[in-house]
Amino acid sequence: MKPLVVIPARGGSKGIPNKNIKLLGGKPLIHYTIEAAREVFADEDIIVSTDSERIKEVAEATGLKVPFLRPAHLATDTAGTHEVLLHALEFAEQQGKKPDVVVLLQPTSPFRTAQHIREAIELYHPEIDMVVSVKETKSNPYYVLFEENEQGYLQKSKEGSFTRRQDCPRVWELNGAIYIINTQSLKAKPLNQFNKVKKYVMDELSSHDIDTILDWRVAEAILAK
Repeated sequence: MKPLVVIPARGGSKGIPNKNIKLLGGKPLIHYTIEAAREVFADEDIIVSTDSERIKEVAEATGLKVPFLRPAHLATDTAGTHEVLLHALEFAEQQGKKPDVVVLLQPTSPFRTAQHIREAIELYHPEIDMVVSVKETKSNPYYVLFEENEQGYLQKSKEGSFTRRQDCPRVWELNGAIYIINTQSLKAKPLNQFNKVKKYVMDELSSHDIDTILDWRVAEAILAK
């Protein structure tokens, strides 16, 4: 396997200002992901993709070289992950590398470890589009999720005659921590159009993703324990 590891870290964050470099347990948030990645991959295979000079400086404080600043059109609120990954892949290929997998590690998952990454990689094979990390969701569409119909009444998102949540089929929720992506699939279509996707299951604590102030407070509580 020839990997390209991409850690995307945009400077603008509306929910939590400067989230990616905000100190969590005395350490910048992005350092948790960089450290986990470096336990598994060589530095030359890791790219922190950012539009922020400050994030670049904080990332490079770990000793990892950040090779570029993301162009302006990839630094907006509407810039998609697919485009960011393709940009990093194009850069790597221009450097003479030929990655056959792109490993996406988002910096908002501080409790994803090197061991999780290794286990996810073990599930990957070239015949599939992607291995993605998940957790079992509490929001089961057979039981607690509803949609509003044309008459304005709530109806179950997914029909099923289950009287107990435990009897419902298990449903998986992407946790945003790990994506092991087939390079050819990435070049062909966006991630949400992949058909051959395998899951890597993580527990709820390790899956914790930081998006809001409440998420941040929970992460602080986890570290405090």
